[in-house]
Amino acid sequence: QTSHHSPARYCFDNLLGQSPAFMRAVQTARRYAQTDLGVLIVGESGVGKELFAQAMHNDSVRACKPFVAVNCAAFPESLLESELFGYDEGAFTGSRRGGKRGLFEAAHTGTLFLDEIGDMPLTLQTRLLRVLQEREIMRLGSTTAIPVDVRVMVATHQPLREMVAQRRFREDLYYRINTLRLALPALRERRTDIVLM
Repeated sequence: QTSHHSPARYCFDNLLGQSPAFMRAVQTARRYAQTDLGVLIVGESGVGKELFAQAMHNDSVRACKPFVAVNCAAFPESLLESELFGYDEGAFTGSRRGGKRGLFEAAHTGTLFLDEIGDMPLTLQTRLLRVLQEREIMRLGSTTAIPVDVRVMVATHQPLREMVAQRRFREDLYYRINTLRLALPALRERRTDIVLM
């Protein structure tokens, strides 16, 4: 599943777990839900990063607004760019008549969840940073800026700080998305919870 506009189905009550590490993560996430700041969710694959993003969305002031999730690792670079930012008619060969709105526009007033942010190519990282700073997007092939009001949550299982040191991830973007950090415990740290699942 690469991207979807399905409503966020998960709430904090749906998150199963009673281990101390898990309960701490839920407590932190509940606090973060009450703010409108960006959240960086870190943890191994399979620990439920998107479920936490949905739960924070559903517990926030944006709960009745769109929740849009996209996996950055699931698209080649050119496609990810047009998915996120949309395009105007005639932007490239085969582009749809009338253009297409991107996921930032689809998530307007709501939450955009970018999974596997560490897989986003550097050129797109630059565009993402600009959107987070300017709060507006430019469709491909367009010269018109479109204002967007979106809370951005991102997730990764990769060591972003090391990637910054290796120049594989923009340092300024790293600081911008790392406003609030939510570390989810690995399943081996929550052995008591595996039974529940």
